[in-house]
Amino acid sequence: MPSMNMVQALNSALDVMLARDPNVLTFGQDIGYFGGVFRVTDGLQKKHGKNRCFDTPICELGIVGVGIGMAVNGLRPVLEIQFADYIYPAYDQLVSEAARIRYRSVGDYIAPITVRSPYGGGIFGGETHSQSPEALFTHVAGLMTVIPSTPYDAKGLLISAIESNDPVMFFEPKRIYNGPFDGHHERPAVPWSQHPASEVPEGYYTVPLGKAAKVREGEAVTLLCYGTMVHVARAAVEESGIDGEILDLRTLVPLDLEAVVESVKKTGRCVIVHEATETSGYGGELVALVQKHCFYHLEAPIERVCGYDTPYPHGFEWEYFIGPARVVAAMRRVLEI
Repeated sequence: MPSMNMVQALNSALDVMLARDPNVLTFGQDIGYFGGVFRVTDGLQKKHGKNRCFDTPICELGIVGVGIGMAVNGLRPVLEIQFADYIYPAYDQLVSEAARIRYRSVGDYIAPITVRSPYGGGIFGGETHSQSPEALFTHVAGLMTVIPSTPYDAKGLLISAIESNDPVMFFEPKRIYNGPFDGHHERPAVPWSQHPASEVPEGYYTVPLGKAAKVREGEAVTLLCYGTMVHVARAAVEESGIDGEILDLRTLVPLDLEAVVESVKKTGRCVIVHEATETSGYGGELVALVQKHCFYHLEAPIERVCGYDTPYPHGFEWEYFIGPARVVAAMRRVLEI
């Protein structure tokens, strides 16, 4: 089985689906001839043609609007928003049209679009290339929100997203495109080839939407996380010696609530980790759900480790970006009570 980084795995998913389904096509800024700013679509235009993989103007509103029009007429477009920070002009199309057209038409129309977008920090992208806006979309009924943490999951989840009859927001943690990142910026980068989840089948397979992955079994505390923070959480557990159970949510909506509840009831303690700002972040929803379903099993208040409530600071990348030390401190707080 070949070893792939996340970029290659996503490229493979798109290649497989373009070959498998003539209704699948992909478009966005610079993704055709150039192959995308991160090279996720490299070679696809040459292989599948300019009608299946093409460039668009710098107009996020137009990219999504055209994609919805294609989708309601039977196509399955995969749209790329070059950075999640620039998705906001398309928000009205996603919320008012894509998310609601099945309901509004009483099932006569569907909008099977997949919106891919790199998100998150750790690359010195500053305030306009480092944001984590996933909570803005998990709040919208009718949208799915997916965030992979490994190449294997990235390919399988993207194929599932493309095959879904509902619109899917597919956020790709760009800090781990080329290798897992544990938050230790001072250490040499590690390639995906040294990680078991880099073994990715070349052909078709799926990872189901709405199913979390248990990354590590543990008894002391449950860590709920996704994207890059899965690797940061693992580093925190390994470095602290705390027997933490790590749950990679993979899909925020629909959430695998059963897996969350099972884990927290077992450990009695919960720490939630995500890059996005704390106030009104997705972690707040997780806190409410854990409190509701696990109240009589909790041995300590639930902790959140999140981005600070400020714009992403270019000059203080590693003060803002969550590292293992902050996660360890949160685990110790819940264990000391």
